Amino acid sequence: MNMATRPAGFWGDAWRRFRRRPLAVAALTFVGGLALVALLSPAIAGTKPVLCRYKGRIYAPCLGYFDRRLEPAVFTRDRFRGTYPRNLEEKDPESWAVWPLVFQDPYRSVRADEWPGTAANPAKDEGRPSRRNLFGTDQAGVDVFAKMVHGTTIALLVGFVSMGIAGTIGIVVGALGGYFGGWIDMLTSRITEIVMCVPTLVLILAVIALIEKPTIWHTMAIIGATGWTGIARLTRGEFLRLKGAEFVLAARAAGAGPWRIMLRHILPNALAPVLVPITFGIASAVLLESSLSFLGFGPPPPTASWGSILNDARSNLAMWWLVVFPGIAIFLTVLAYNLIGEALQESTDPRLREARK
Repeated sequence: MNMATRPAGFWGDAWRRFRRRPLAVAALTFVGGLALVALLSPAIAGTKPVLCRYKGRIYAPCLGYFDRRLEPAVFTRDRFRGTYPRNLEEKDPESWAVWPLVFQDPYRSVRADEWPGTAANPAKDEGRPSRRNLFGTDQAGVDVFAKMVHGTTIALLVGFVSMGIAGTIGIVVGALGGYFGGWIDMLTSRITEIVMCVPTLVLILAVIALIEKPTIWHTMAIIGATGWTGIARLTRGEFLRLKGAEFVLAARAAGAGPWRIMLRHILPNALAPVLVPITFGIASAVLLESSLSFLGFGPPPPTASWGSILNDARSNLAMWWLVVFPGIAIFLTVLAYNLIGEALQESTDPRLREARK
């Protein structure tokens, strides 16, 4: 068959229908933009060089924003104390550096003359949005734009990591129960019902109270460990429907084992409806993390997150920029995931497509 006339297949056809929805395409582009911002956040806003030459070697101190252990130890030994512009010039006159687009730190206020010729960041009510501080500053004078940029990493990690855990557990549990049936199905169904009764928010608060130094990874793990029940039920239903299909019977007659049939034949055909709750779950996870941070139970300082910026506004409601900018970011992110989920649902479900004709 000619390549030009070859059928696109199920996923190709679904992508073609997905692209017909301008809002869904815009939402997918927005999420892709967030991923790019998260990946390049140290190069967008920061006070550490993206690249620098110091004492004859090339370093990337900006990686310290992802993990402090990635910041070269030479700058600690030479007592830079996080201040690079003047120290580079004084300790090595032959040094050079490539700086982030915006010289602002997400974890501390920029001091006076830290960048030659600039004043210190304003604090409290004086920290309104300006040319130097695009989104203003918080109570301590920390730049809100820098916190928003670096908080994008948390917003994406919470959604994708937690639903990655939930999706894995849900697909495994649902596939086992739907394919094997009998006592396995009864056991997985009872476990699913028990987990459905566990309130995620209460469990997160309990873990935060018990753990001495809670991190955002604990929150992700709990969201993932309790958010798989809907995915498991959908997967079970798809496996129950497909295990009697002709292609499965043919594979079984050809001598394929149960695991090969589950992984190679049933699972690829059962993934389409499962992707929809995963997408909606990402939006719910972002909203839950923001709510926890707003209440003061989010990732501990100095981790930057959108919800923690909202929490800073509680002590001074006159600082409207602490509400508007993170609020808009959370709203647009959750809306984007919901639009993607709705478009996926319509693109992969033939019953919805027929109902709209």
